[in-house]
Amino acid sequence: MASKGKAITVLVMITIVVFVLVYLGITFTSDLGKTKTQVTSEDATKRLDKLYKNITVRTEELIKGQIDLDPAAAGDSLPDISKFPISVANTTDHFVEIFSSTEKSGTGNDGWLNEVATDFNNVNIVLDGKAVSVKIRNIPSGTAADYIRSGKYVPDAFTPSNELWGEMVKANGIETLLVSKRLVGNVAGIVSTKTKYDELVDKYGSLNVKTITDAIADNELAMGYTDPFASSTGLNFLVTALESFDSSDLLGEKAVQGFERFQANVPFIASTTLQMRDAAKSGMLDAFVLEYQTFVNAPDLKSGYVFTPFGVRHDSPLYALGGLTQDKLNILKRFAEFVEQEKYQSLAADRGFNGLNDYQSELSAVDGSLLSSAQKLWKEKKDGNKPIAAVFVADVSGSMSGEPLNRLKESLLTGQKYLGRENRIGFVSYSSNVSINLPIGKYDTNQQSMFVGAINSLQAAGGTATFDGILVAMKMLQEELALNPDLKPLIFVLSDGETNEGHSLKDIRELIETFKIPVYTIGYNANIKALQSISSINEAASINADTDDVVYKISNLLNVQM
Repeated sequence: MASKGKAITVLVMITIVVFVLVYLGITFTSDLGKTKTQVTSEDATKRLDKLYKNITVRTEELIKGQIDLDPAAAGDSLPDISKFPISVANTTDHFVEIFSSTEKSGTGNDGWLNEVATDFNNVNIVLDGKAVSVKIRNIPSGTAADYIRSGKYVPDAFTPSNELWGEMVKANGIETLLVSKRLVGNVAGIVSTKTKYDELVDKYGSLNVKTITDAIADNELAMGYTDPFASSTGLNFLVTALESFDSSDLLGEKAVQGFERFQANVPFIASTTLQMRDAAKSGMLDAFVLEYQTFVNAPDLKSGYVFTPFGVRHDSPLYALGGLTQDKLNILKRFAEFVEQEKYQSLAADRGFNGLNDYQSELSAVDGSLLSSAQKLWKEKKDGNKPIAAVFVADVSGSMSGEPLNRLKESLLTGQKYLGRENRIGFVSYSSNVSINLPIGKYDTNQQSMFVGAINSLQAAGGTATFDGILVAMKMLQEELALNPDLKPLIFVLSDGETNEGHSLKDIRELIETFKIPVYTIGYNANIKALQSISSINEAASINADTDDVVYKISNLLNVQM
Protein backbone atom coordinates (compact mmCIF):
# COMPACT_ATOMS: atom_id res chain seq x y z
CA MET A 1 0.00 0.00 0.00
CA ALA A 2 2.87 2.34 0.88
CA SER A 3 4.55 1.75 -2.49
CA LYS A 4 1.20 2.32 -4.25
CA GLY A 5 0.75 5.61 -2.36
CA LYS A 6 4.24 6.71 -3.34
CA ALA A 7 3.52 5.88 -6.98
CA ILE A 8 0.33 8.00 -6.92
CA THR A 9 2.25 10.88 -5.32
CA VAL A 10 4.96 10.67 -7.99
CA LEU A 11 2.31 10.54 -10.72
CA VAL A 12 0.59 13.65 -9.34
CA MET A 13 3.91 15.48 -9.16
CA ILE A 14 4.78 14.48 -12.74
CA THR A 15 1.36 15.65 -13.90
CA ILE A 16 1.82 19.02 -12.17
CA VAL A 17 5.28 19.41 -13.71
CA VAL A 18 3.88 18.57 -17.15
CA PHE A 19 1.13 21.19 -16.77
CA VAL A 20 3.67 23.77 -15.60
CA LEU A 21 5.97 22.99 -18.53
CA VAL A 22 3.06 23.15 -20.97
CA TYR A 23 1.98 26.51 -19.49
CA LEU A 24 5.52 27.89 -19.64
CA GLY A 25 5.90 26.56 -23.15
CA ILE A 26 2.75 28.33 -24.31
CA THR A 27 3.81 31.53 -22.59
CA PHE A 28 7.33 31.31 -24.00
CA THR A 29 6.32 30.39 -27.54
CA SER A 30 3.73 33.15 -27.64
CA ASP A 31 6.64 35.61 -27.43
CA LEU A 32 9.00 33.53 -29.60
CA GLY A 33 10.28 35.50 -32.58
CA LYS A 34 9.18 38.81 -31.09
CA THR A 35 11.58 41.56 -30.20
CA LYS A 36 11.61 43.10 -26.77
CA THR A 37 10.10 46.23 -28.33
CA GLN A 38 7.18 44.26 -29.78
CA VAL A 39 6.45 42.60 -26.48
CA THR A 40 6.69 45.94 -24.67
CA SER A 41 4.44 47.53 -27.28
CA GLU A 42 1.82 44.84 -26.77
CA ASP A 43 1.96 45.40 -23.01
CA ALA A 44 1.62 49.14 -23.57
CA THR A 45 -1.37 48.61 -25.85
CA LYS A 46 -3.09 46.52 -23.16
CA ARG A 47 -2.36 49.21 -20.57
CA LEU A 48 -3.66 51.93 -22.90
CA ASP A 49 -6.88 49.98 -23.42
CA LYS A 50 -7.28 49.57 -19.65
CA LEU A 51 -6.75 53.27 -18.93
CA TYR A 52 -9.00 54.27 -21.83
CA LYS A 53 -11.91 52.33 -20.34
CA ASN A 54 -11.75 54.55 -17.26
CA ILE A 55 -12.32 57.72 -19.30
CA THR A 56 -15.71 59.11 -20.24
CA VAL A 57 -15.35 59.68 -23.99
CA ARG A 58 -18.03 61.29 -26.11
CA THR A 59 -18.01 61.32 -29.91
CA GLU A 60 -19.40 64.66 -31.06
CA GLU A 61 -21.61 65.22 -34.08
CA LEU A 62 -19.55 66.31 -37.09
CA ILE A 63 -20.18 69.90 -38.10
CA LYS A 64 -18.85 71.53 -41.26
CA GLY A 65 -17.45 75.04 -41.18
CA GLN A 66 -16.60 77.60 -43.83
CA ILE A 67 -12.99 77.27 -44.98
CA ASP A 68 -10.67 79.84 -46.49
CA LEU A 69 -8.72 78.33 -49.37
CA ASP A 70 -6.26 81.22 -49.62
CA PRO A 71 -2.74 80.15 -48.53
CA ALA A 72 -1.43 81.37 -45.19
CA ALA A 73 0.36 84.72 -45.40
CA ALA A 74 3.38 85.44 -43.21
CA GLY A 75 1.83 88.55 -41.67
CA ASP A 76 -1.50 86.97 -40.73
CA SER A 77 -0.38 85.53 -37.42
CA LEU A 78 2.37 87.96 -36.38
CA PRO A 79 1.71 89.54 -32.99
CA ASP A 80 2.04 93.24 -32.29
CA ILE A 81 5.69 94.24 -32.56
CA SER A 82 5.66 95.18 -28.86
CA LYS A 83 5.98 91.44 -28.09
CA PHE A 84 9.65 91.82 -29.04
CA PRO A 85 11.39 94.05 -26.49
CA ILE A 86 13.38 97.21 -27.01
CA SER A 87 16.80 96.25 -25.63
CA VAL A 88 18.25 99.76 -26.02
CA ALA A 89 15.92 102.78 -26.10
CA ASN A 90 16.62 105.87 -28.17
CA THR A 91 17.68 108.93 -26.13
CA THR A 92 16.90 111.64 -28.71
CA ASP A 93 14.11 112.60 -31.08
CA HIS A 94 16.31 111.90 -34.09
CA PHE A 95 17.11 108.19 -34.18
CA VAL A 96 17.02 104.97 -36.18
CA GLU A 97 15.34 101.76 -35.07
CA ILE A 98 17.33 98.59 -35.76
CA PHE A 99 16.01 95.03 -35.70
CA SER A 100 18.85 92.93 -34.25
CA SER A 101 19.33 89.17 -34.09
CA THR A 102 19.18 87.74 -30.59
CA GLU A 103 22.76 86.48 -30.20
CA LYS A 104 23.97 90.10 -29.97
CA SER A 105 21.01 92.04 -28.52
CA GLY A 106 20.09 89.80 -25.58
CA THR A 107 21.72 89.63 -22.16
CA GLY A 108 25.12 88.59 -20.81
CA ASN A 109 27.43 87.30 -23.54
CA ASP A 110 24.57 87.77 -26.00
CA GLY A 111 24.26 91.50 -25.25
CA TRP A 112 27.30 92.89 -27.11
CA LEU A 113 25.37 95.17 -29.49
CA ASN A 114 23.33 96.56 -26.60
CA GLU A 115 26.54 97.60 -24.84
CA VAL A 116 27.83 99.32 -27.97
CA ALA A 117 24.49 101.04 -28.68
CA THR A 118 24.27 102.27 -25.09
CA ASP A 119 27.71 103.86 -25.39
CA PHE A 120 26.74 105.38 -28.75
CA ASN A 121 23.69 106.98 -27.17
CA ASN A 122 25.72 108.25 -24.21
CA VAL A 123 28.43 110.14 -26.12
CA ASN A 124 26.02 112.82 -27.39
CA ILE A 125 26.73 112.52 -31.11
CA VAL A 126 25.46 115.47 -33.15
CA LEU A 127 24.87 115.32 -36.93
CA ASP A 128 23.80 118.38 -38.90
CA GLY A 129 23.10 120.18 -35.66
CA LYS A 130 20.85 117.42 -34.26
CA ALA A 131 21.59 115.05 -31.37
CA VAL A 132 21.13 111.46 -32.60
CA SER A 133 20.74 107.97 -31.11
CA VAL A 134 19.75 104.41 -31.96
CA LYS A 135 16.96 102.10 -30.80
CA ILE A 136 17.68 98.34 -30.77
CA ARG A 137 14.88 95.76 -30.89
CA ASN A 138 15.75 92.18 -29.93
CA ILE A 139 14.10 89.83 -32.45
CA PRO A 140 15.10 86.53 -34.14
CA SER A 141 16.31 86.98 -37.72
CA GLY A 142 13.62 84.82 -39.32
CA THR A 143 10.82 86.53 -37.39
CA ALA A 144 12.25 89.95 -38.22
CA ALA A 145 12.29 89.00 -41.91
CA ASP A 146 8.61 87.97 -41.66
CA TYR A 147 7.65 91.41 -40.27
CA ILE A 148 9.63 93.21 -42.95
CA ARG A 149 8.58 91.05 -45.92
CA SER A 150 4.91 91.14 -44.94
CA GLY A 151 5.01 94.89 -44.41
CA LYS A 152 3.44 94.51 -40.97
CA TYR A 153 6.32 96.44 -39.39
CA VAL A 154 9.37 97.78 -41.21
CA PRO A 155 12.11 99.33 -39.05
CA ASP A 156 14.75 101.73 -40.32
CA ALA A 157 17.42 99.03 -40.35
CA PHE A 158 17.99 95.31 -39.94
CA THR A 159 21.05 93.38 -38.72
CA PRO A 160 20.32 89.65 -39.04
CA SER A 161 22.84 86.93 -38.20
CA ASN A 162 23.75 86.37 -41.84
CA GLU A 163 23.23 87.78 -45.34
CA LEU A 164 20.67 85.15 -46.36
CA TRP A 165 17.84 86.99 -44.64
CA GLY A 166 18.87 90.26 -46.28
CA GLU A 167 18.65 88.58 -49.70
CA MET A 168 15.17 87.25 -48.89
CA VAL A 169 13.96 90.68 -47.81
CA LYS A 170 15.40 92.19 -51.00
CA ALA A 171 13.69 89.53 -53.15
CA ASN A 172 10.33 90.58 -51.68
CA GLY A 173 10.70 94.03 -53.19
CA ILE A 174 11.76 95.81 -49.99
CA GLU A 175 14.28 98.53 -50.77
CA THR A 176 17.54 97.62 -49.04
CA LEU A 177 20.96 99.22 -48.83
CA LEU A 178 23.93 97.32 -47.38
CA VAL A 179 25.49 99.79 -44.92
CA SER A 180 28.00 97.35 -43.41
CA LYS A 181 28.89 93.83 -44.53
CA ARG A 182 30.13 93.00 -41.03
CA LEU A 183 29.34 94.43 -37.61
CA VAL A 184 30.90 91.51 -35.76
CA GLY A 185 32.43 88.16 -36.77
CA ASN A 186 30.74 84.80 -36.27
CA VAL A 187 30.26 81.51 -38.12
CA ALA A 188 27.83 78.61 -38.17
CA GLY A 189 29.14 75.13 -37.59
CA ILE A 190 28.51 71.47 -36.91
CA VAL A 191 29.24 70.46 -33.33
CA SER A 192 30.11 66.76 -33.14
CA THR A 193 31.30 64.51 -30.37
CA LYS A 194 35.05 63.98 -30.48
CA THR A 195 34.53 60.23 -30.85
CA LYS A 196 32.21 60.57 -33.84
CA TYR A 197 34.42 63.28 -35.38
CA ASP A 198 37.49 61.00 -35.28
CA GLU A 199 35.45 58.11 -36.67
CA LEU A 200 34.20 60.15 -39.65
CA VAL A 201 37.59 61.72 -40.38
CA ASP A 202 39.16 58.23 -40.40
CA LYS A 203 36.60 57.12 -43.00
CA TYR A 204 36.10 60.23 -45.15
CA GLY A 205 39.40 62.07 -44.65
CA SER A 206 37.73 65.29 -43.45
CA LEU A 207 34.52 66.59 -41.94
CA ASN A 208 32.35 69.01 -43.91
CA VAL A 209 28.73 69.30 -44.99
CA LYS A 210 29.29 66.88 -47.90
CA THR A 211 30.76 64.13 -45.70
CA ILE A 212 28.16 64.86 -43.02
CA THR A 213 25.25 64.43 -45.45
CA ASP A 214 26.83 61.26 -46.86
CA ALA A 215 27.26 59.82 -43.37
CA ILE A 216 23.67 60.66 -42.43
CA ALA A 217 22.34 59.17 -45.68
CA ASP A 218 24.26 55.97 -44.88
CA ASN A 219 22.89 55.90 -41.31
CA GLU A 220 26.34 56.45 -39.79
CA LEU A 221 25.50 59.68 -37.98
CA ALA A 222 22.58 60.95 -35.90
CA MET A 223 22.45 64.71 -36.37
CA GLY A 224 19.90 67.42 -35.67
CA TYR A 225 19.46 70.88 -37.11
CA THR A 226 17.13 73.83 -36.55
CA ASP A 227 14.06 75.08 -38.39
CA PRO A 228 15.21 76.91 -41.56
CA PHE A 229 12.15 79.18 -41.47
CA ALA A 230 13.23 80.73 -38.18
CA SER A 231 16.87 79.84 -37.54
CA SER A 232 19.81 81.49 -39.32
CA THR A 233 21.96 78.41 -38.73
CA GLY A 234 19.16 76.11 -39.92
CA LEU A 235 18.65 78.08 -43.14
CA ASN A 236 22.41 78.18 -43.73
CA PHE A 237 22.68 74.42 -43.26
CA LEU A 238 19.74 73.71 -45.60
CA VAL A 239 21.19 75.77 -48.44
CA THR A 240 24.72 74.42 -47.90
CA ALA A 241 23.40 70.84 -47.93
CA LEU A 242 21.49 71.44 -51.18
CA GLU A 243 24.63 72.97 -52.70
CA SER A 244 26.64 69.91 -51.70
CA PHE A 245 24.26 67.71 -53.70
CA ASP A 246 24.40 69.88 -56.83
CA SER A 247 26.32 73.17 -56.82
CA SER A 248 25.03 74.08 -60.29
CA ASP A 249 21.32 73.81 -59.44
CA LEU A 250 20.27 73.91 -55.78
CA LEU A 251 16.67 72.94 -56.61
CA GLY A 252 17.37 70.55 -59.49
CA GLU A 253 16.43 66.87 -59.54
CA LYS A 254 19.89 65.73 -58.38
CA ALA A 255 19.85 68.09 -55.39
CA VAL A 256 16.28 67.13 -54.45
CA GLN A 257 17.06 63.41 -54.61
CA GLY A 258 20.18 63.90 -52.51
CA PHE A 259 18.22 65.89 -49.95
CA GLU A 260 15.47 63.25 -49.73
CA ARG A 261 18.01 60.48 -49.11
CA PHE A 262 19.78 62.55 -46.46
CA GLN A 263 16.61 63.84 -44.77
CA ALA A 264 15.12 60.35 -44.45
CA ASN A 265 17.76 59.59 -41.80
CA VAL A 266 17.67 62.88 -39.88
CA PRO A 267 16.23 61.97 -36.46
CA PHE A 268 15.55 65.45 -35.19
CA ILE A 269 14.59 68.94 -36.36
CA ALA A 270 14.42 71.44 -33.53
CA SER A 271 12.10 74.42 -33.36
CA THR A 272 14.70 76.28 -31.28
CA THR A 273 18.41 76.06 -30.50
CA LEU A 274 17.55 75.43 -26.85
CA GLN A 275 15.41 72.41 -27.77
CA MET A 276 18.24 71.02 -29.87
CA ARG A 277 20.77 71.55 -27.08
CA ASP A 278 18.51 69.63 -24.70
CA ALA A 279 18.29 66.77 -27.22
CA ALA A 280 22.08 66.72 -27.50
CA LYS A 281 22.44 66.54 -23.71
CA SER A 282 20.15 63.50 -23.68
CA GLY A 283 22.72 61.64 -25.79
CA MET A 284 20.42 61.02 -28.76
CA LEU A 285 22.57 63.08 -31.18
CA ASP A 286 26.13 62.61 -32.44
CA ALA A 287 26.15 66.11 -33.91
CA PHE A 288 24.09 69.29 -34.22
CA VAL A 289 24.36 72.81 -35.67
CA LEU A 290 25.31 75.88 -33.64
CA GLU A 291 26.93 79.28 -33.97
CA TYR A 292 30.54 79.53 -32.84
CA GLN A 293 29.83 82.33 -30.34
CA THR A 294 27.31 80.09 -28.57
CA PHE A 295 29.68 77.12 -28.74
CA VAL A 296 32.61 78.86 -27.01
CA ASN A 297 30.33 80.20 -24.26
CA ALA A 298 28.78 76.79 -23.45
CA PRO A 299 30.50 75.13 -20.45
CA ASP A 300 29.07 71.70 -21.30
CA LEU A 301 30.73 71.82 -24.74
CA LYS A 302 34.20 72.76 -23.49
CA SER A 303 35.53 69.23 -23.83
CA GLY A 304 34.57 66.20 -25.85
CA TYR A 305 33.17 68.19 -28.80
CA VAL A 306 34.60 69.53 -32.08
CA PHE A 307 33.31 72.57 -34.00
CA THR A 308 33.45 72.43 -37.83
CA PRO A 309 32.39 75.65 -39.65
CA PHE A 310 30.16 75.55 -42.76
CA GLY A 311 28.25 77.72 -45.21
CA VAL A 312 28.08 81.50 -45.28
CA ARG A 313 29.63 83.52 -42.47
CA HIS A 314 27.39 84.95 -39.74
CA ASP A 315 28.94 88.42 -39.66
CA SER A 316 25.80 90.42 -38.78
CA PRO A 317 25.47 92.63 -41.87
CA LEU A 318 23.60 95.92 -41.44
CA TYR A 319 20.91 96.96 -43.95
CA ALA A 320 19.03 100.23 -44.30
CA LEU A 321 15.40 99.55 -45.24
CA GLY A 322 12.63 101.25 -47.14
CA GLY A 323 14.49 104.21 -48.64
CA LEU A 324 15.61 106.10 -45.53
CA THR A 325 15.92 109.85 -45.48
CA GLN A 326 19.49 111.10 -45.76
CA ASP A 327 19.41 112.17 -42.09
CA LYS A 328 18.53 108.66 -40.93
CA LEU A 329 21.02 107.09 -43.31
CA ASN A 330 23.74 109.32 -41.86
CA ILE A 331 22.88 108.14 -38.33
CA LEU A 332 23.08 104.53 -39.45
CA LYS A 333 26.44 105.01 -41.18
CA ARG A 334 27.84 106.77 -38.14
CA PHE A 335 26.68 103.92 -35.91
CA ALA A 336 28.33 101.36 -38.22
CA GLU A 337 31.61 103.30 -37.96
CA PHE A 338 31.25 103.50 -34.17
CA VAL A 339 30.84 99.71 -33.94
CA GLU A 340 34.07 99.13 -35.89
CA GLN A 341 36.27 100.75 -33.22
CA GLU A 342 38.94 98.47 -31.76
CA LYS A 343 37.46 98.93 -28.29
CA TYR A 344 34.16 97.36 -29.33
CA GLN A 345 35.64 94.64 -31.52
CA SER A 346 37.79 93.60 -28.53
CA LEU A 347 34.65 93.58 -26.39
CA ALA A 348 33.04 91.35 -29.01
CA ALA A 349 35.95 88.91 -28.75
CA ASP A 350 35.43 88.80 -24.98
CA ARG A 351 31.82 87.84 -25.66
CA GLY A 352 32.82 84.97 -27.98
CA PHE A 353 32.61 86.74 -31.35
CA ASN A 354 35.43 87.30 -33.89
CA GLY A 355 36.80 83.85 -33.12
CA LEU A 356 37.27 82.25 -36.54
CA ASN A 357 38.21 85.18 -38.74
CA ASP A 358 40.22 83.03 -41.17
CA TYR A 359 37.17 81.03 -42.22
CA GLN A 360 35.92 82.02 -45.68
CA SER A 361 32.33 81.44 -46.77
CA GLU A 362 32.17 78.21 -48.77
CA LEU A 363 28.81 79.13 -50.29
CA SER A 364 28.50 81.61 -53.14
CA ALA A 365 25.81 84.29 -53.10
CA VAL A 366 22.28 82.87 -53.22
CA ASP A 367 19.34 84.80 -54.64
CA GLY A 368 16.58 85.52 -52.12
CA SER A 369 13.81 83.98 -54.24
CA LEU A 370 15.86 80.77 -54.43
CA LEU A 371 16.12 80.76 -50.63
CA SER A 372 12.33 80.97 -50.29
CA SER A 373 11.99 78.07 -52.73
CA ALA A 374 14.53 76.08 -50.71
CA GLN A 375 12.39 76.60 -47.59
CA LYS A 376 9.31 75.35 -49.45
CA LEU A 377 11.23 72.31 -50.67
CA TRP A 378 12.31 71.57 -47.11
CA LYS A 379 8.73 71.72 -45.86
CA GLU A 380 7.57 69.34 -48.60
CA LYS A 381 10.41 66.83 -48.21
CA LYS A 382 11.42 67.04 -44.52
CA ASP A 383 9.40 63.95 -43.56
CA GLY A 384 10.78 61.89 -46.44
CA ASN A 385 7.38 61.80 -48.18
CA LYS A 386 6.03 60.00 -45.11
CA PRO A 387 2.52 61.30 -44.28
CA ILE A 388 1.80 62.50 -40.75
CA ALA A 389 -1.11 61.48 -38.54
CA ALA A 390 -1.71 64.20 -35.95
CA VAL A 391 -4.31 64.65 -33.24
CA PHE A 392 -4.91 68.08 -31.72
CA VAL A 393 -5.87 68.04 -28.04
CA ALA A 394 -7.49 71.28 -26.81
CA ASP A 395 -8.24 72.30 -23.23
CA VAL A 396 -11.81 73.66 -22.95
CA SER A 397 -12.00 73.73 -19.15
CA GLY A 398 -13.80 76.58 -17.40
CA SER A 399 -10.66 78.71 -17.11
CA MET A 400 -10.52 78.94 -20.91
CA SER A 401 -13.85 80.77 -21.08
CA GLY A 402 -13.97 84.09 -22.93
CA GLU A 403 -10.90 85.62 -24.56
CA PRO A 404 -8.59 82.61 -23.97
CA LEU A 405 -10.92 80.28 -25.91
CA ASN A 406 -11.45 82.88 -28.62
CA ARG A 407 -7.67 83.17 -29.14
CA LEU A 408 -7.31 79.39 -29.07
CA LYS A 409 -9.88 79.13 -31.85
CA GLU A 410 -8.17 81.89 -33.83
CA SER A 411 -4.77 80.22 -33.47
CA LEU A 412 -6.05 76.84 -34.67
CA LEU A 413 -8.05 78.37 -37.52
CA THR A 414 -4.95 80.22 -38.69
CA GLY A 415 -2.59 77.31 -38.07
CA GLN A 416 -4.74 74.74 -39.88
CA LYS A 417 -3.66 76.23 -43.20
CA TYR A 418 -0.23 74.67 -42.64
CA LEU A 419 -1.44 71.09 -42.11
CA GLY A 420 -0.89 69.66 -45.60
CA ARG A 421 -3.33 67.74 -47.77
CA GLU A 422 -1.45 64.43 -47.58
CA ASN A 423 -1.54 64.32 -43.77
CA ARG A 424 -4.22 62.76 -41.58
CA ILE A 425 -5.75 64.94 -38.86
CA GLY A 426 -8.00 64.38 -35.84
CA PHE A 427 -9.27 66.66 -33.07
CA VAL A 428 -10.01 66.07 -29.37
CA SER A 429 -11.16 68.49 -26.69
CA TYR A 430 -11.34 67.95 -22.96
CA SER A 431 -12.48 69.42 -19.66
CA SER A 432 -13.61 66.97 -16.97
CA ASN A 433 -14.39 64.46 -19.73
CA VAL A 434 -13.06 64.00 -23.27
CA SER A 435 -14.78 64.60 -26.61
CA ILE A 436 -13.67 63.27 -29.97
CA ASN A 437 -14.67 66.23 -32.10
CA LEU A 438 -13.16 64.84 -35.30
CA PRO A 439 -11.95 61.27 -35.97
CA ILE A 440 -8.64 61.00 -37.84
CA GLY A 441 -8.99 61.38 -41.59
CA LYS A 442 -7.04 62.58 -44.63
CA TYR A 443 -6.92 66.36 -44.60
CA ASP A 444 -8.81 66.96 -47.81
CA THR A 445 -11.29 69.81 -48.26
CA ASN A 446 -14.04 67.83 -46.51
CA GLN A 447 -11.87 67.00 -43.46
CA GLN A 448 -10.63 70.60 -43.34
CA SER A 449 -14.23 71.84 -43.29
CA MET A 450 -15.08 69.51 -40.38
CA PHE A 451 -11.86 70.53 -38.56
CA VAL A 452 -12.95 74.17 -38.80
CA GLY A 453 -16.46 73.23 -37.69
CA ALA A 454 -15.08 71.35 -34.67
CA ILE A 455 -13.02 74.36 -33.63
CA ASN A 456 -15.90 76.80 -34.00
CA SER A 457 -18.18 74.58 -31.88
CA LEU A 458 -15.89 74.53 -28.82
CA GLN A 459 -17.34 75.73 -25.50
CA ALA A 460 -15.54 76.08 -22.16
CA ALA A 461 -16.69 74.51 -18.86
CA GLY A 462 -15.53 72.02 -16.23
CA GLY A 463 -12.20 70.77 -14.88
CA THR A 464 -8.86 69.98 -16.51
CA ALA A 465 -8.20 66.32 -17.39
CA THR A 466 -5.22 66.90 -19.68
CA PHE A 467 -3.77 63.41 -19.50
CA ASP A 468 -7.15 61.84 -20.28
CA GLY A 469 -7.17 63.92 -23.46
CA ILE A 470 -3.69 62.71 -24.37
CA LEU A 471 -4.66 59.08 -23.71
CA VAL A 472 -7.62 59.38 -26.08
CA ALA A 473 -5.35 60.91 -28.74
CA MET A 474 -2.87 58.03 -28.31
CA LYS A 475 -5.70 55.50 -28.64
CA MET A 476 -6.87 57.15 -31.87
CA LEU A 477 -3.34 57.16 -33.28
CA GLN A 478 -2.65 53.53 -32.38
CA GLU A 479 -5.82 52.49 -34.18
CA GLU A 480 -4.81 54.58 -37.20
CA LEU A 481 -1.29 53.12 -37.20
CA ALA A 482 -2.73 49.60 -37.18
CA LEU A 483 -4.34 50.47 -40.54
CA ASN A 484 -1.48 52.62 -41.89
CA PRO A 485 1.80 51.61 -40.18
CA ASP A 486 3.93 53.96 -42.34
CA LEU A 487 2.38 57.09 -40.84
CA LYS A 488 4.37 59.40 -38.56
CA PRO A 489 2.25 60.05 -35.42
CA LEU A 490 2.18 63.42 -33.61
CA ILE A 491 0.13 64.96 -30.81
CA PHE A 492 -0.35 68.69 -30.21
CA VAL A 493 -1.66 69.72 -26.77
CA LEU A 494 -2.77 73.20 -25.70
CA SER A 495 -3.68 73.81 -22.07
CA ASP A 496 -3.88 76.79 -19.72
CA GLY A 497 -3.63 75.06 -16.37
CA GLU A 498 -2.39 72.19 -14.24
CA THR A 499 -4.32 68.92 -14.45
CA ASN A 500 -6.86 68.60 -11.63
CA GLU A 501 -8.92 65.61 -12.80
CA GLY A 502 -8.43 62.23 -14.42
CA HIS A 503 -5.15 60.40 -14.96
CA SER A 504 -1.69 61.66 -14.03
CA LEU A 505 1.60 62.11 -15.85
CA LYS A 506 2.87 59.02 -14.02
CA ASP A 507 0.05 56.98 -15.56
CA ILE A 508 0.95 57.82 -19.16
CA ARG A 509 4.70 58.50 -19.19
CA GLU A 510 5.73 54.92 -20.06
CA LEU A 511 3.08 54.74 -22.79
CA ILE A 512 4.49 57.85 -24.48
CA GLU A 513 8.00 56.39 -24.20
CA THR A 514 6.96 53.03 -25.66
CA PHE A 515 4.83 54.34 -28.52
CA LYS A 516 7.47 57.01 -29.30
CA ILE A 517 4.85 59.61 -30.17
CA PRO A 518 6.22 63.17 -30.00
CA VAL A 519 3.85 65.30 -27.92
CA TYR A 520 4.15 69.02 -28.69
CA THR A 521 2.71 71.15 -25.91
CA ILE A 522 1.70 74.79 -25.64
CA GLY A 523 1.27 76.23 -22.16
CA TYR A 524 -1.29 78.98 -22.67
CA ASN A 525 -0.77 81.87 -20.25
CA ALA A 526 0.90 79.29 -18.02
CA ASN A 527 4.30 77.71 -17.47
CA ILE A 528 3.23 74.11 -16.97
CA LYS A 529 6.06 71.83 -15.84
CA ALA A 530 4.11 68.65 -16.55
CA LEU A 531 3.61 69.65 -20.19
CA GLN A 532 7.31 70.40 -20.57
CA SER A 533 8.10 67.01 -19.06
CA ILE A 534 5.80 65.25 -21.54
CA SER A 535 7.37 66.99 -24.53
CA SER A 536 10.87 66.14 -23.40
CA ILE A 537 10.15 62.37 -23.41
CA ASN A 538 10.41 62.14 -27.21
CA GLU A 539 12.29 65.41 -27.89
CA ALA A 540 9.26 67.48 -28.92
CA ALA A 541 8.97 71.22 -28.30
CA SER A 542 7.16 72.77 -25.36
CA ILE A 543 6.14 76.39 -25.90
CA ASN A 544 4.88 79.03 -23.50
CA ALA A 545 2.45 81.40 -25.21
CA ASP A 546 0.15 84.17 -24.07
CA THR A 547 -3.00 85.75 -25.45
CA ASP A 548 -1.00 88.11 -27.66
CA ASP A 549 1.29 85.65 -29.42
CA VAL A 550 -0.41 82.25 -29.25
CA VAL A 551 -1.64 82.55 -32.86
CA TYR A 552 1.86 83.23 -34.15
CA LYS A 553 3.57 80.55 -32.06
CA ILE A 554 1.11 77.80 -32.99
CA SER A 555 1.27 78.77 -36.68
CA ASN A 556 5.06 78.61 -36.55
CA LEU A 557 5.03 75.24 -34.80
CA LEU A 558 2.65 73.73 -37.35
CA ASN A 559 4.55 75.20 -40.27
CA VAL A 560 7.68 73.40 -39.07
CA GLN A 561 6.24 70.10 -37.85
CA MET A 562 3.49 69.55 -40.42
